[in-house]
Amino acid sequence: MKTKIKRYITVVIGTFLVALAFNLFLSPYNLASNGISGLAIIINRLTGINEGVFVLIVNIFLLGVSYNFLGRKKTKHSLIGSLLLPVFISITAPVSKYIVLKDLDLLIIALLGGIISGIGYGLIYQHDYTTGGTDILNQLMEKYYKIPMNKAILYIDGMVVLLGGVVFGFSSMLYSMIVLYIISELSNRTMLKINQNQILLVQSKKIDQIKEYISKEYYYDSSILNSTGGYTKEKQKTLFCAVSKRDYYPIKEGILLIDPKAFITIITAYEEKNGNISLKKDLKKINTQNL
Repeated sequence: MKTKIKRYITVVIGTFLVALAFNLFLSPYNLASNGISGLAIIINRLTGINEGVFVLIVNIFLLGVSYNFLGRKKTKHSLIGSLLLPVFISITAPVSKYIVLKDLDLLIIALLGGIISGIGYGLIYQHDYTTGGTDILNQLMEKYYKIPMNKAILYIDGMVVLLGGVVFGFSSMLYSMIVLYIISELSNRTMLKINQNQILLVQSKKIDQIKEYISKEYYYDSSILNSTGGYTKEKQKTLFCAVSKRDYYPIKEGILLIDPKAFITIITAYEEKNGNISLKKDLKKINTQNL
């Protein structure tokens, strides 16, 4: 129950951040960067239709489409965001009257808008929820036309940005593209909870010495994998270990001192789960006692 409440609170906070960024950074400066909210800016300037009302009408229509073509579960995960986003857009609409950013360079405004929006979307996507709108269209394109989600997002949001360029000019389109890129990057990073750890893969004939060095000097646990050389077909051992970015470079130098011919690969860890959370502390305690 606590987990479910926490999930809902996170989605609400994320949706509020998206709406705040919309009214503070995007709408006042005609940065139609993505989705139905970007389209709402364009429609508002052309027809005067309230942005929050436009988003609500389109989202309700797309929720019906989602229910018929994507099913109840998918629609349920779009329901909260679809209804909350236009409400929060309406609530935060006056914020631009009290916080005026005209003295800031438009590039700074685009960066701030993209950062806050990206974090907001990431918090929403983190729990497999959406804000409705073009997120539903992206899912439909993926399901029925077999278009990968990242390409579907590029096509639909790209059309919104291009349309914004036609209405507001080339300069506005370029800044909107910056916003769109930042939103994409930050939402992915927030959603995947990218941490500060790296995956270290080492192949060496002195793998046991390297394993002992990492354990005694830095208190990291590691695993030894049996592998076969793709070219030589020789049986060899590969060390697998998650290390922090801070420790990676000194560890690498230490490995090369043990074996200058060691083959080292580093991979960013998007998420790391270790059931034995006290393992590093235990290793440190044992090694300290042995000194």
